[in-house]
Amino acid sequence: MSLELIRDFTHCFLSSSVQQPRFTKNPNKWNQIKRYHKKITPFYPSISNPSSIFSHSTLTHLSLCLLSSRNQSSIYFANSHTLSAFSVSFRIQALIVMAEQEGGNGSPKASSLTPYEEALDALSSLITRRTRADSSNMGDQFSHLFEYLKMLDLEEAISNMKIIHVAGTKGKGSTCTFAESILRNCGFRTGLFTSPHLIDIRERFRLDGMEICKEKFLAYFWWCYDRLKEKTDDNIPMPPYFRFLALLAFKIFAAEQVDVAIMEVRLGGKYDATNVVREPVVCGITSLGYDHMEILGNTLGEIAGEKAGIFKDQIPAFTVPQPDEAMRVLEEKASQLNVPLQVVTPLEPSLLNGLRLGLEGEHQYLNAGLAVALCSTWLKRTGHLGDANLEQSNTLPEQFVKGLTSASLQGRAQIVPDQLINNDRSNDLVFFLDGAHSPESMEICARWFSLAIKEYNPDQTLFTQQPDSSKFSLEVVKMHHGDRKSTQILLFNCLTVRDPDLLLPRLMKTCADHGVYFKKALFVPSVSVYNKVGSQAMAPIDSNVDLSWQLTLQRVWENLMQVNKGKITDVASEELKEDMEMSASNCEHSAVFPSLPVALKWLRDRVQQNQSVRFQVLVTGSLHLVGDVLKLVKK
Repeated sequence: MSLELIRDFTHCFLSSSVQQPRFTKNPNKWNQIKRYHKKITPFYPSISNPSSIFSHSTLTHLSLCLLSSRNQSSIYFANSHTLSAFSVSFRIQALIVMAEQEGGNGSPKASSLTPYEEALDALSSLITRRTRADSSNMGDQFSHLFEYLKMLDLEEAISNMKIIHVAGTKGKGSTCTFAESILRNCGFRTGLFTSPHLIDIRERFRLDGMEICKEKFLAYFWWCYDRLKEKTDDNIPMPPYFRFLALLAFKIFAAEQVDVAIMEVRLGGKYDATNVVREPVVCGITSLGYDHMEILGNTLGEIAGEKAGIFKDQIPAFTVPQPDEAMRVLEEKASQLNVPLQVVTPLEPSLLNGLRLGLEGEHQYLNAGLAVALCSTWLKRTGHLGDANLEQSNTLPEQFVKGLTSASLQGRAQIVPDQLINNDRSNDLVFFLDGAHSPESMEICARWFSLAIKEYNPDQTLFTQQPDSSKFSLEVVKMHHGDRKSTQILLFNCLTVRDPDLLLPRLMKTCADHGVYFKKALFVPSVSVYNKVGSQAMAPIDSNVDLSWQLTLQRVWENLMQVNKGKITDVASEELKEDMEMSASNCEHSAVFPSLPVALKWLRDRVQQNQSVRFQVLVTGSLHLVGDVLKLVKK
């Protein structure tokens, strides 16, 4: 039975319960359903006729059978008392999975795409522009979002959600991650929506600290996608990519009945898709700076005004110390809406009882302080104050400490030894990854890297975040000290809307202030493309790729090296002058490579040919570059 047909009559099931859909009067389609009925009868004999496949209990039962195992020949029958726990979304998923597993006439599906890839293809169709920002970020047809909520029956569900809403320039993802971990450790069922994803789209949707599983993602995705396809038209077209993701997050959290939904604003605030929330429990504004100025404005005041767009009448809000211009605007917007706005200070390290934050970097104590304020207020306003013993102001509840010290987030101050090199030498090439992409965050990143490489002692256990686990853990690093030296290399790319004359000087100066000098800077084009999601988003290597932007970055770097020639000792390394024919442009202190895979191959070749040198590579400038490196290093 075709996937399209199953989706068609699933819609009919949702709209007309157990009634036989009207289109089954079509003989061809009805014959298809009857053939499908024959196929499933051996597994579920009580289906007396083809019409009964629309039965609520039958669909629920099939969902249990199919979701229990990925083995196409395996069927598991659950106890009847568990049936009510499964939502309509799972019944949709059941029918889709069965169609995909069994194919049209009992033979394998003709399509080479997996069910997950098919969903990502459909999601990619919603990317209407080849840039990360589109007109929807500037309020274009913002009112359509409320129409979409009606189509998806989400209005009441969102009004009942206990939401923490967070905007800002830097630290949004970290603050939200801390908040989710705290409340999860307080015993609440949590939903976390963040952006961007680094490897898999499902990273954006977390339930109880874990990214949503493929089965649930497929169920909720097609439920939203198909319903919107059915109800949208020329006047109200399908929502663009970023708006659809926010709608999907609301659907997931509503269906999963989370106790708290932590929603990170993707861009701006006022016109962000998450701002359909009418009455959050509490709002937060993280550190503000110059970013996305082509959309949000050229001054800190204008940017702050956009971020303050998430403030709601009389709903408490918290922020961190801000530049005067930004703080004035935040206070003015708060006053207009009678918002009690409070400024929080960085968390005192002593409150962690000798432990370390789960996210590395001094700046994380500021994000942690904001997260503590947001969670404390959420607990108070939802009537759970006593659950966490917050009465004592000079200590943190045990659940808060555990949440802060176990939080984990990929791509922020993350250390990953290259996994493709022999295990005994995996620490000869180590990637230090941080998605900093603004002048302020670049300085913070440089400070972290400078300290991290000094703490990366061969004779010590290294603390690292495990990307596939929500828990902070220890990774024992085997390193042979001897007379070996460490060489620092920069691997960099940024979007063309960024200003490298602001980013690279901050990075170079902060590292130099800590006695760290890059022996070589490598500039590469993006691997991911903007109009695809999933594995197909990795662009094929193109010998004619446009490297004009990377050459611009290289010129900025070489000019900086010349300007600082008297301040910086000669850092050129003989081991880095070899085999530069792999590069598209090689200068004394930098090189441009035609692709990220070629740059990684060059680095690995250097490791093999220089066994007395340990290479420490800072990957920064873009979270998308960080994600691309993680994809390739983890393969």
